[in-house]
Amino acid sequence: MCTETIYEAVYRGLVVPVSPRLLRTARTYRHRRGRGRSRDGALRQCTTIKPIRQRPAAVESRRQAGHWEGDLIIGAGQRSAIATLVERKTRYAMLVPLPGGHAAASVADALIGAFTVLPAGLRRTLTWDQGNEMFQHARIEQATGLRIYFADPHSPWQRGSNENTNGLLRQYLPKGTDLDSYPRQELQHIAAELNDRPRLCLADRAPAQLMRRWHQPGTA
Repeated sequence: MCTETIYEAVYRGLVVPVSPRLLRTARTYRHRRGRGRSRDGALRQCTTIKPIRQRPAAVESRRQAGHWEGDLIIGAGQRSAIATLVERKTRYAMLVPLPGGHAAASVADALIGAFTVLPAGLRRTLTWDQGNEMFQHARIEQATGLRIYFADPHSPWQRGSNENTNGLLRQYLPKGTDLDSYPRQELQHIAAELNDRPRLCLADRAPAQLMRRWHQPGTA
């Protein structure tokens, strides 16, 4: 049984009694997701987006490196943000600071900078939700070679690796804090700590260990 199934049972009241102390999120209810987006998604008026159903089967299988999931972690008063990226095969995480804010142009600049330092074999696809911050997705694709796909509205499980990582990151970056106060070096330290943690889903190997194998010149 996966953790999502357990939480869904808790939220529906099928598991009783349950103590918040036993849950990592300490919540016995599910927040509405989407930072104020409409049910159809903020990009519904943009007809050029590629929906997740068009994503290659290789992404779902996790047999090939270079397929990423991404989202924003928002700071106090929605005035600051950090982009979080997780590679699906290795669960390797990158934290991308957004000192210029989280408008579409700033997010595009930051993601282009983060991805262009990676080998082409690690720049295959990116799956994001339908937020305003990705209005310049075409520019990101052109600059990086990524193909960007968009999850269905209010469907965080379609980016499960990223969602789980964001939950872990909130232990380091609590809600209600100014995320601009964290220097790049500290964000790199947090990411390194997560990436050095062995994972059961990786046969007790760490994401950094696997990424070193794939992050080699000529590796596809």
